[in-house]
Formats: sequence, C-alpha cells, structure tokens
Amino acid sequence: MKKLILASLSAMALLGLAACSDSGTGTDETTTQSTKPPVTEPAPAQPGQDNNTMKPATPEPTNPAPQQ
Repeated sequence: MKKLILASLSAMALLGLAACSDSGTGTDETTTQSTKPPVTEPAPAQPGQDNNTMKPATPEPTNPAPQQ
C-alpha cells in the first residue's frame, strides 16, 4: 500500500513539474506593444506668466459659531 501511495505521489509531482515547465514544442510569436506615450517637451514659460500649478489650497473663511 505504501508503494502505491509513493508511486501516485511521484507521478503527480512529475506531471505537475511537466505542466509548469518553460520548454515546449510550440512557438510563441506574439508581440507586445509599448504603452508609454511619446515624451514631449513642455512649452517654455513666458515672461511674466505664473506657471506654478502646485499652489497650496486656501481654506475658505469660516464664521464663528454663535454663543448659546
């Protein structure tokens, strides 16, 4: 009985190894396309123009709560 279990386990391990191996007879001729857009240079800043887009948000003024 132990030999049968050992043989079954060995066969399953061998089939699992064969199923996950990289070698094979088929050829893979698929191609992939780049997903990166072409790099473009930003437009130069004009004199006197503020191009700072990372300005901190200003909080809205709040009214104090009425006293009770």
